[in-house]
Parts: sequence; C-alpha cells; structure tokens
Amino acid sequence: MEFVERIKAKAAEEIKTIVLPEAAEERNIKAANQIIKEGFAKLVLIGNPDQIHHLASEYYLDEIGKATIVDPENNPKKEEYVELMLKLRASKGLTREQAEKLIVDPLYLAALMVKNGNVDGEVAGANNATGDVLRPAFQYVKTLPGISVVSGAFIMLIPDTMFGEHGMMVFADCAVHPNPTAEELAQIAVMTGRTARVIAGIEPRIAMLSLAQQMDPTLMIDGELQADAAIVPGIGAKKAPGSKIAGKANVLVFPTLEVGNIAYKLVQRMAHAEAIGPILQGMAAPINDLSRGCSVEDIVNLVAITACQAGGMK
Repeated sequence: MEFVERIKAKAAEEIKTIVLPEAAEERNIKAANQIIKEGFAKLVLIGNPDQIHHLASEYYLDEIGKATIVDPENNPKKEEYVELMLKLRASKGLTREQAEKLIVDPLYLAALMVKNGNVDGEVAGANNATGDVLRPAFQYVKTLPGISVVSGAFIMLIPDTMFGEHGMMVFADCAVHPNPTAEELAQIAVMTGRTARVIAGIEPRIAMLSLAQQMDPTLMIDGELQADAAIVPGIGAKKAPGSKIAGKANVLVFPTLEVGNIAYKLVQRMAHAEAIGPILQGMAAPINDLSRGCSVEDIVNLVAITACQAGGMK
C-alpha cells in the first residue's frame, strides 16, 4: 500500500474532525467532497453557507451536505468563543470589541474551535499566507508543554531504497524556524521523531547534522554527524565507529532553516523524490499550513495527515 493510502487508512481507524476555514473556495470544497466520500475524517467547513452550497451545486459535489457548515457572521457560538478569547488574551490587552471583530475571521474562528475542543485539527493556507494561518494558532492553541518552537517536517519518499527506511526519510526543519539554538534543535529532533512514528510509521533513527542535547531517552539520536556519515553505511562506519545511527539514519535534523529547505528541494528534484509536507510540529493540537499553490490532492492528503497527528497526540 502506498504511503498516502496508508495514512488515509490509519486516519479511518479513529475518525477525527478537521476544520477547513477556507471552505468557500474551489480547491477546498472539492477536497472536502473527496474526503467525505473517502470517509477518513469528519469536516467542519467555515464560510458563507450560500456560497458553499452554490459551489457544491456548480461542481456537482453531492457529499458536502454531510459536512458541518459554520457561518462566521452568524455563528450561534460566537459569544462563547469571544469569552474564551478574552479569558486567554485579555491580559495581553485584547478588548471585547477587538475579540468580536476577530471571531468573524475564519482563521481565528478555526483556531478557537481547535482550542475549545470542538474539532481535532485545522488545515488552511490555500488562500492565506503562512503568517496569517499561524498567528491565531500561536496566540490561542499555543505549543505543547515543554516545547517552545514550531517546526516543519517533510516526509521524503526516495526512489533509491538504500537510504533511510526503504527510501523513506524525514527532514526537519525545512519550513518554519530560521536559526534554532541547540535547545531548540533538540526540541525539533524530538518532535520530528514523533512525526516519524505517528505519520511515517517508522522507528526514528535521528541524525543531528549539528550538536544538540538529547531530550527524549526513547529516541535514538546521535550527532553531530556529517550528512554522508548519517546515511551511507560505509562512510558512517569510518567516520563514526560504534554509532547506532551513522549510516542508518532515517530522520535528518538540519542546523538552520535555509539548509533544510535547500536539502529537501535538492533531494526532491535531483533524486526524483516525493516531498510530503510541510507537516507542522510542536503545536498543542495539529494545525497545518498549505501552500497557496496547493492542489485538491494536497489538501486531501494534508487533512489525512492532520487527522493522524490528532490521533497520535492523545
């Protein structure tokens, strides 16, 4: 079974509810219809109901009626969410007037739904910049206990199966944090190890391509390792004799964002690898950001990954 199909099958084992705050948009509503048809997640769609139903009719999407549609302008739970916002942010200077304006913003409403436990996760970004997606998430959902940094991982599916776990590797951070400290790199390593277990379904062997302390004794972590020593057995045996990771790493943690970003793109293009992600790590609940150039399939796949993250975080 291919990776994406395995992720969908795993999500279907324990159905989670994911909110799409950009529902009144062609790719999102087509993806929603496909997700409902495949049955691996329940959906909450935020948007004007008339627009959503019009799009569903225009594109012959007959499953949309099975989703929960929430109108941000006429939401019966508006006051409940405003009170929650004030509880969490009044000390930061948030006023009731400001909260009442923010809660009709679908991105803020989605984040509050996640925080309140009304949904298990969120996928957005097809129509909004990363900063706009993550701002309400950072303010209201926040990070996991003991984690101060959010990072982005890519699952790399490499045709040459000698690398990683039969060609599967996890790279981080390739998307979020520009110049992490040693402590932050350690956090990124731990979160990427969890991603490897929960999403990739592999037991992580983590190669730090710079130094960082080990935070989680259940994870196999070694470093500082050079890239070739991390992934090529013969070189690993020479450069890091006795290491349990050298030559066998399936998770690579890069020293800076620019290095990670360059690395995953080079592997993607030159090795004809499939790069799945970025998968955001470190949030207290799964919130994932799409590229604005994403396809319908990208949204479907990221919802499946988000549902698996929600199941794996319990």
